[in-house]
Amino acid sequence: MTSGVARVARKTATMDPGPGAPAGAVPGLERLPAAPTLFVGRRAELAALRAAAARPASGRCPVLVLAGRPGSGRTVLAARFARTVAADYPDGVLFVRLSAPDGGRVPPARAARLLLEQLDPQTAVPLPGTGEDGRDEPGCVALREALAGLRVLLVLDDVRDAGQVWPLLADEPGCLVLATTAGPLTGIEDIDPVILGGLDRQASGELLADLVGGTRISCDPVGGADLAEACASRPAALRLMAGWLRGNPKIAVTEAARELNRVVGEETAVTGAVAEPAAGGEAAAVASAKEKEKEKGRAPKKKEGERAAKASGAPSAGPAGAAGAAGPGGAARGPSGKAAPGKPAEGRAGEPAAAAAAVTESAGDPAAWVKPGPEPAEPVPVPDNDPLLGAFSLLYRGLPAAQARMLRTLTLAPAQTADPRTASALVGCPVPDAAATLAALAERELLGEEAPTADGTPRYRVPGRLYPRLVRLREQEDRPTETELARARLLERLVRLTESARALLDPAAGPGSGQDPLPAPLRLRSAAHAREWLLGERELLLGAVADAIGQGDLDGSAGRLVTALLRALPLTGAAAPTDLYRLHELVLTVAERNGRPRRASAALLNLGDLQASAGRWEQAAAHYRAALEHARRADDEPLCARALESAANCHRALGDAVRAADWYGRALGLRQALGDHAAEARLLARVAEAHTAQRRFDEADREYRAALAVLRRLGDERGLEAVGGALADLRERVDAGW
Repeated sequence: MTSGVARVARKTATMDPGPGAPAGAVPGLERLPAAPTLFVGRRAELAALRAAAARPASGRCPVLVLAGRPGSGRTVLAARFARTVAADYPDGVLFVRLSAPDGGRVPPARAARLLLEQLDPQTAVPLPGTGEDGRDEPGCVALREALAGLRVLLVLDDVRDAGQVWPLLADEPGCLVLATTAGPLTGIEDIDPVILGGLDRQASGELLADLVGGTRISCDPVGGADLAEACASRPAALRLMAGWLRGNPKIAVTEAARELNRVVGEETAVTGAVAEPAAGGEAAAVASAKEKEKEKGRAPKKKEGERAAKASGAPSAGPAGAAGAAGPGGAARGPSGKAAPGKPAEGRAGEPAAAAAAVTESAGDPAAWVKPGPEPAEPVPVPDNDPLLGAFSLLYRGLPAAQARMLRTLTLAPAQTADPRTASALVGCPVPDAAATLAALAERELLGEEAPTADGTPRYRVPGRLYPRLVRLREQEDRPTETELARARLLERLVRLTESARALLDPAAGPGSGQDPLPAPLRLRSAAHAREWLLGERELLLGAVADAIGQGDLDGSAGRLVTALLRALPLTGAAAPTDLYRLHELVLTVAERNGRPRRASAALLNLGDLQASAGRWEQAAAHYRAALEHARRADDEPLCARALESAANCHRALGDAVRAADWYGRALGLRQALGDHAAEARLLARVAEAHTAQRRFDEADREYRAALAVLRRLGDERGLEAVGGALADLRERVDAGW
């Protein structure tokens, strides 16, 4: 039975107004992925999305789901739709990717913090909680509170599972969430997904004709139709084959279709992907990468049996559409206007019946909006018999050696995103050459264009659909030493850029590294430029550190980058405590791995200070106690005293005067043994305050007098005045019968 939304879609499938439709001054449109120069077809899908967005909503904000296999154009279509409806959401458009090209799952806590920063760069983003999933995570709670009363469009790209979405859903219907996904997004109530198949025949022909240029398609319409059929009419494969035809002007269009079918057949024969498409090819590459991570001490995200079960039931099993149900030109919908409880949507072949359990709670209860699975979903792989990878293989074989090496090496970039500065470091070439190579790869549809950096430098991203194949090619064609050298060059480049930015922001601190100035194409021009670069590249810089520390073989370079960032980010005036928290966590990871308890203790003290500054005293106390253990292992008495005093401050803030007095007293003993008289006087006063809170006035009087004696020896007039005033106040209250 055809859904009501689909019927409305067919009735309203008129000309698409495109991104030129009036959107007013809606903030955030620049965050959306760059629109392709040519967009064809998808009118029915756009109309279906508009009809779904126009449905009355109650309870939480409505969620639209755009499902399609890798290469179906779901991200481009989502950005197109967002631009057409942006005027209805005057408070802004937010965009975040919930999967990295390597298949890594972005936890909702991190996504919430990125969205909060987009919504208001000056907002105080809360520190992370004990877990990164769930609606009670502090960042997710803060996001929902910030969205209250606003009309905002949230575009969540490449969602892996419902557990990434439901913690972000606002508690009122004013906002709209548009999520793109490769697999079935089960678990959230009242979702009627729009499933992308291939383009219709006319749109496929128009796309090929405009991209190839000239009259090659119009003079051979049968060949164009054959090529579109060989590409399963999917936009990404069509664009790759158009790039291959432009590079081979003497080859007929019909011959291109035969060549693509031949390559796909060869790869199918080699990998045996016909019988089990999800178990071989690119899925094997992803599994191999996960096994290598496991060998390095990083736990795999899921068991192999569960991965195979997910893959076999995912929409990628069929070569023609997102779920095998949407043919070219169709906007396949669920079986009804609303997702039927306990019943999978049409086209979700192989999905377990238990994955869509019945929902009986009311829509007004947040607990009723979702039934998330116990574990995150695995990414949907691209099988080796997919025409998308066949088109990529044809195009890759004809690349110049420099471009092929650049494309392989970009898989090492943080978040697989690079500009000429970072790309030149990875391959070891001048910046102008890197810029030209990146532009050439983007022109061939092998790289996606991202929003430029703050200074307008172009930025590019490796498409997730090609990432596993490129990793396999890199492992086959590049020596491990070359790969490690590329990663080391990137880290050193980022260290020098960060130190250069710090020198511009704080000239009195000096250059710091003592190295020669950066080459002109790399140089940051001014303090304003340095600040914009640091803030704009902050996520990529943090990602580079996390990647390096996760690999565990470049801790020295990673440590220098952490140190540079800890010095430079606070100088921007907009360093979020969450960023500093992530950096100190990375320092702790390296210190514990390398058996450096003193450095681990310092990192834990810094983490505790950040928690204390946020008023999270229990979490801070836990960090201080852990820091004390590491300091004892290092036999560092000053660090022990610092940890003891900080933990005592937490007990004092929590109103536990007994424990506060105990921990202050232990810290006092260490400071006295070290001969630190200033700290001794401060701790004596703290002990006196704790005794006062316990109504032990004689002990408090004694400790205040001892503090005054130490301060007199030091000649600290301000300290004498403060402690003397506290003692006088205590005696006055005691005399008054307190």
